[in-house]
Amino acid sequence: QVQLVESGGGLVQAGGSLRLSCSVSGRTPSTYAMGWFRQAPGKEREFVAGITWTGGSIDYADSVKNRFTISKDNAKNTVSLQMNSTKPDDTATYYCAAGPFLRTTDTGYIFWGQGTQVTVSS
Repeated sequence: QVQLVESGGGLVQAGGSLRLSCSVSGRTPSTYAMGWFRQAPGKEREFVAGITWTGGSIDYADSVKNRFTISKDNAKNTVSLQMNSTKPDDTATYYCAAGPFLRTTDTGYIFWGQGTQVTVSS
């Protein structure tokens, strides 16, 4: 079983930075891709960023390009999301996910974390 645990959420002022981390444990196939999704109240869950475990491919939602950076540390089995120039629209619960392919839809991911809340104040 694969377990994903997010951390690093909190309250930040607009324009500020926050770094989310996802700790991966269990029997994760070495070829799995990792993704970050978010869901705001009353809205559907949406793709934020994704990365293959080798790091060869990275993808971002248009809304976060040039502001957010996804990275991974294979030695520590963690995936991070650096959030810069945050906006109130970034307010959501952020989820880490793992799956066999890098996809921009949540149906492509098998394992999910419990989520971490990010609130950006104006």
